[in-house]
Amino acid sequence: MNPSTQQPRQGQALLGLLAACSAGMLWGTGALVVDVLVSRHGFSPENISFWRFSVGALVLLAVYGRQIDWAVLKSLWLTMVAAGAAMAGYVLCWFLGIERIGPAVPTLIALCLPPVLVTLIGLARGTEAPGLGLFAALWAALAGTVMLVLGHGAGIDVGHTQNLWIGVAFSVASALLYTGFTLVSSRLSVSMGPGPSSACLTVIAAVSTSLFALIRPFHWPDSIPPQAWFLYLGLVTAALALLAFSWGAARLSPSTLTVATLMEPLTAVLLSALLLNQSLRSSQWLGGALLLLSIWVLGRRQAAVTGK
Repeated sequence: MNPSTQQPRQGQALLGLLAACSAGMLWGTGALVVDVLVSRHGFSPENISFWRFSVGALVLLAVYGRQIDWAVLKSLWLTMVAAGAAMAGYVLCWFLGIERIGPAVPTLIALCLPPVLVTLIGLARGTEAPGLGLFAALWAALAGTVMLVLGHGAGIDVGHTQNLWIGVAFSVASALLYTGFTLVSSRLSVSMGPGPSSACLTVIAAVSTSLFALIRPFHWPDSIPPQAWFLYLGLVTAALALLAFSWGAARLSPSTLTVATLMEPLTAVLLSALLLNQSLRSSQWLGGALLLLSIWVLGRRQAAVTGK
């Protein structure tokens, strides 16, 4: 390949990695907001998910609605609907798992299983090249995430065995849905553009979560602090984060993409230490270093592959 075209492609891969990491960091800030809305204001996971996606959809439609190519969307409508519903489903299943067994196990399953699954699928399809660097980086990322989450002092909180199995089932469902969403995100982002595809996905996610209102009615908060948190979730953790994720998905392999978004638990842990005066253990510092190292290794590997 001509060096003049090789460097721009490598630069695009590194920018895609930065975008994916940014999406994970923005999602990590949302973890604390969701905890506040549930513990202090009594909102249900379904309610939070619906307003989060609804606000995000309105923002993205206002910015990118006119750029949607309806002919392309028509050819991809089934994939778009499945991806939007999967996006809504993996968030909600994760919340429901946390409701039943606490945050530690659902977070580990929902975040650590997808990188393994997408890597195995990529190897089986031949779209991911095997190598020691890939497996070492993946192991370091997963080990670092485990250290971060378990070192946070959040154990399993169950009343009986049935809650444990239900919580684990929700967590596995979240991981499977996130895996499927990741595998099709690049196709949608490349075909329609990150902005228009993100707008369509959030609309479908909002419609999907609205169905839960048939079981338990939703309500918009009637005081300013919860309203501000809901707007933050919609603007930052839905619209902006999904836009960054889609931008990265168009430039990264699914395995690199899922590992980069593991910045989510790292951000949540660091914010907890900063804002809630929670001290970090040495194992968490080591876990964070392993995670960052793995992202750096995969980023260099992605740049090298993209530049060929």
